[in-house]
Amino acid sequence: MKNLLVAQSGGPSAAINATLCGVVEKCLADKNIDKVYGAQNGIVGILADKIIELNTLLSDPETLQLLCQTPSSALGSCRMKLSHWEESTFEYEKIISTFRKYDIGYFVYIGGNDSMDTVDKLATYCKLNKIDDVCIMGAPKTIDNDLMETDHCPGFGSAAKYIATTLSEIACDCNVYAVPAVTIVEIMGRDAGWLTASSALAKINGDSAPDLIYLCEKPFSVERFLQDIRQKLAEKHAVVVAVSEGIKNENGTYITESLQDKTTDAFGHKILAGVGTFLEEIVRQEIGCKVRSVELNLMQRCASHVASGSDIYESKLLGCAAADYAISGGTGKMAAIKRTSSKPYRFEIEFVEIDKIANRVKEVPLEWINEEGNDVTQEMIDYLLPLIQGELPCSYKNGVPVHIRLY
Repeated sequence: MKNLLVAQSGGPSAAINATLCGVVEKCLADKNIDKVYGAQNGIVGILADKIIELNTLLSDPETLQLLCQTPSSALGSCRMKLSHWEESTFEYEKIISTFRKYDIGYFVYIGGNDSMDTVDKLATYCKLNKIDDVCIMGAPKTIDNDLMETDHCPGFGSAAKYIATTLSEIACDCNVYAVPAVTIVEIMGRDAGWLTASSALAKINGDSAPDLIYLCEKPFSVERFLQDIRQKLAEKHAVVVAVSEGIKNENGTYITESLQDKTTDAFGHKILAGVGTFLEEIVRQEIGCKVRSVELNLMQRCASHVASGSDIYESKLLGCAAADYAISGGTGKMAAIKRTSSKPYRFEIEFVEIDKIANRVKEVPLEWINEEGNDVTQEMIDYLLPLIQGELPCSYKNGVPVHIRLY
């Protein structure tokens, strides 16, 4: 019998713990697994030997259900980029040493694009060095929905549901005044506009907002933006705008780059902020109406009280599938969702070679954005709608949701 190690990495979400739940449930039910361990703070925890046993911590159905309604990463997270083994093998040797210490035969890494880079490097290193007694699998997670080879990503549906709900509520608030006003809502998305596109779901029950939607896949023109605002203000007194944080101009430069200090994160990504404030000031100066900007920020990924039931279900299923595939001898792949039908919505799980996913970005198809570049098409709505269906029962104590802590 071997043990399985699971870890979480990258930005948290409202569904990443459901994937962890799926991994744990599979291990507890599988007679080939002795113990299931969790690494604190992702790959960093493996390097630092911060390993906790999950068998007793997550042994009963009630605790596992509580884990599913807990947002963020219960095991902690990190944003560490593994060195390439051609530059240094120290990290890889340390990771394998930790695997040996805890008799790890299977490793499931839950995360997004950069996390799949870690899975790819580690699986390739093991293959090249004939370390064939450890199977390494990726389980997808990212609210950005930008992983290749999967129809959508766990965490995205819940974030989309939160964004649609919030935009609908913002519209209700903005419409109470007769004074012309513009509200600009900045939504996460560096290089993929999926989250911003989900704001369109706020209109499915008859609300008119958001009136304008700008994704980062199409070049953004300030002049055209002002023209759109003026046209909408001529039609109605309250205009609500949804905009991706990563919108770029015709030259491919982030429109807020002049405001930034060119700081990048560990993976070389420019740290973005301020597009809502940037556009707010432009509208104030050029149009002169009442204007405010709202940055949804972290709330997009931690609003478990409005999580999508289908998202949590699929996230748990993918965790179970990734663990099962590893236990069966599979390695160097990621569990993925293949949509087989939208109406009615159906899907199946497949396993994709990790090198088809790591360091690649799935953008919104341009045909799902209208010609004017300020809204999405019906094809986008049809794609999004199944992903936000269903609600979870939520346990409350003292008037607020109950969350679990693993360490």
